[in-house]
Amino acid sequence: MDLGIIRTIFVLIVGLACYFLEPFGFGHGVDAGIGVLLGAAVILFETRLRHVSLKRLIGAAIGSVLGILGAYLFSQVIRTSVHESNLQSFLQLFVMLLMAYVGLAVGAAKGDLLNLSALGGIFGGEKQTKKSYKILDTSVIIDGRIADVAETGFLDGILTIPSFVLRELQLVADSADSLKRNRGRRGLDILQRIQKITALQVQIVEDDFPAVREVDMKLIELAKLYEGKIVTNDFNLNKVAQLHGVDVLNINELANSLKPIVLPGETMKVFILKDGKEYNQGVAYLDDGTMVVVDNARKMIGKTVDISVTSVLQTTAGKMIFGKFDERGMSGMARPEPRPTDQRKSNPQPTMLPDQGGAPTGHGSSNSSASGATTTNGGTTNEG
Repeated sequence: MDLGIIRTIFVLIVGLACYFLEPFGFGHGVDAGIGVLLGAAVILFETRLRHVSLKRLIGAAIGSVLGILGAYLFSQVIRTSVHESNLQSFLQLFVMLLMAYVGLAVGAAKGDLLNLSALGGIFGGEKQTKKSYKILDTSVIIDGRIADVAETGFLDGILTIPSFVLRELQLVADSADSLKRNRGRRGLDILQRIQKITALQVQIVEDDFPAVREVDMKLIELAKLYEGKIVTNDFNLNKVAQLHGVDVLNINELANSLKPIVLPGETMKVFILKDGKEYNQGVAYLDDGTMVVVDNARKMIGKTVDISVTSVLQTTAGKMIFGKFDERGMSGMARPEPRPTDQRKSNPQPTMLPDQGGAPTGHGSSNSSASGATTTNGGTTNEG
């Protein structure tokens, strides 16, 4: 609020000075309007400078001074070689503006290469506050997992998005192919999601390398310029960047390193989802997408079983776990109880026949007859 008041007062003072002094000779009103516009331009320039690093400011200042000194030397040559005329004045002014602009632009671009910590004093802490740049590739933006990683707070420094990556992403989003178009729009949504993360500093840089045509090589050159790291999931870019001595953060390698470590002989519980390529195999997947190939589990599709890990295979595409399902492990499961009809068959009961006065038949009657006794309603009668 206080800064806004100061800016307003500055613009008014410049306008009033032009109103009373009439430096342009167009009258009080027109000169005052020009003064207000000049003041607003200064305020706009000041707001842009607030986002520039100290290294770039120092580099721009040094470049401008050197450019003006060079322009002065060139103007002496022009003065002696060209007769005094309007052409001489124009050439001197043009050379001064040209050299000042070139010095400002080149100095600002190369200012990040300055080592201010070597100067000591107020710049002594520059080494501790050195910024770390993470440069995003198009593939990792479209992938989308970078937003989840950024939200967890594991990424430090400045997340840098090059302008040529944005152009490539826009071309993908405007593609005639529906699949590419959806991927490009998803990448733009991911960028908006990243920019909304308050704990993360996101910067869009305009640095470009017109002499380099491929986007991958531009990323490598930009990483060299900013001494940053490339964030990607492109296998080829990963290898090429390592050959150029540029550090790479590969999202796929991060995902593989976060997968649980499984040793042969361990037991684990998996859900058999489908059958495998080989005979009597079943295939399951862990929560992180790791494929588990299980022997002797084809008939257990759609069920959760306990398996024993036999081996683990690590490939460039990811990790695969091989296990074996032991049918004997189901012996601890609850067995179905026998039906009542089966109980009657295994332990038959005597039945009463009405035509024999209620005498039992079956195994019970044979046992009774063998002992020489017959059971009646009135009691027991001995024969002979």
